[in-house]
Amino acid sequence: MSSANKPRLQSYYENEISGSLMKEFELNRMQVPRLEKIVVNIGLGEAIQNPKAIEAACDDIAKITGQKPVVTKAKKSIAGFKLREGMPIGVMVTLRRKKMWEFLDRFVNIALPRVRDFRGVSGKLDGNGNYSVGLKEQIIFQEVDYDKVDRLRGMNVSFVTTASDDEQGKSLLKHLGMPFRN
Repeated sequence: MSSANKPRLQSYYENEISGSLMKEFELNRMQVPRLEKIVVNIGLGEAIQNPKAIEAACDDIAKITGQKPVVTKAKKSIAGFKLREGMPIGVMVTLRRKKMWEFLDRFVNIALPRVRDFRGVSGKLDGNGNYSVGLKEQIIFQEVDYDKVDRLRGMNVSFVTTASDDEQGKSLLKHLGMPFRN
């Protein structure tokens, strides 16, 4: 891929961040932690009563990520929730390569600052260098038209890295611009 087609954040990672991570953790070129994929997920418990919620969530997540989402289905029936096996209960997108870097850039620099009373994201990783953040509303993304939103929906965004531990994963995400709370 030529440097003219590379997303801005990817070029920055390759030219600046990977070198500083090599020095910081005394790693060779192949051991440097990198972002593998970003998974965006919306769980829709309301879809049991309102099947149109799946369509609305699909439209929102497609606008936000630039990629068509996969509809997730229930793995087993739960009578208390009136849920049957195979019913659609969520949508998700896995972003890789160019779309992943562009989404991360928009997420960190445009969407997160639009969160009300934002003071940074939690600094807890999962123990393997991966990070997940929950959002309360999809309207923080400028791609979503506020007037056409039928209902505010939360979403989970998971950043999967090749880091061997939380320290390396957090350092990678911090270098990429993730605003962690102190």
